[in-house]
Amino acid sequence: MRRRKRRQIKERPLIIHGDPKAIASEAFRTLRTNLQFTSPDREVKTILITSAGPEDGKSTVAANLAAAWSQSGSRVVLVGCDLRRPVTHAIFGVRNTSGLSAYLSGRVPLDEVIIETKVPGLDLIPAGPIPPNPAELLQSKAMRQCLRELRERYDVVLCDGAPAIAVTDAAVVASQTDGTVLVIQSGETPKEAALHAKQLLERANARILGVVLNRVKVSDRTSMYYYHYYYSDAE
Repeated sequence: MRRRKRRQIKERPLIIHGDPKAIASEAFRTLRTNLQFTSPDREVKTILITSAGPEDGKSTVAANLAAAWSQSGSRVVLVGCDLRRPVTHAIFGVRNTSGLSAYLSGRVPLDEVIIETKVPGLDLIPAGPIPPNPAELLQSKAMRQCLRELRERYDVVLCDGAPAIAVTDAAVVASQTDGTVLVIQSGETPKEAALHAKQLLERANARILGVVLNRVKVSDRTSMYYYHYYYSDAE
């Protein structure tokens, strides 16, 4: 399988890669473990990460979860399925000149859009140039074929999707994956919006694996003390 070389731009930090002992890094490892054991009787290899609305941090969650999974020894690919406001390429510092949209529209083969990242065991498929018909591309035969091929090549396939409420794209991808994780922002996402997102996903026959409460302010200094004490003692 041939992978494209990374064309670098300024990248955003992956906390789990840059600071593996941070509280947030441990939270992503916990999320990975919880998802691994969420369905002991049914294989879960393809997972959509979506959110109720924009700015909830779903792309950051998806990228760090992908890195956490690769650190466990799994071969992982992160697929940029938000074809309207792509972000994953910026997180990993690569250009978005080609990607999923180019593959789905038949312009390039799948191998041409897979990029090796700096995280061992983690590959990336950027969203690619913004197309005029995102929903149609995501519900095409090419998308289903893409997910089938990635299932065969990788242990875990994580899809960074569009927000569930804004457009139908997330529901379309959710219907094609083994499970969905909904990201909501602490103190910002209205309860009604979160419930509406859940309902929209369920109508699309999405299998919701859980909810991530993102950007929680850690104010309990006692908990932070014991967390750091545990790691200091382990060293």
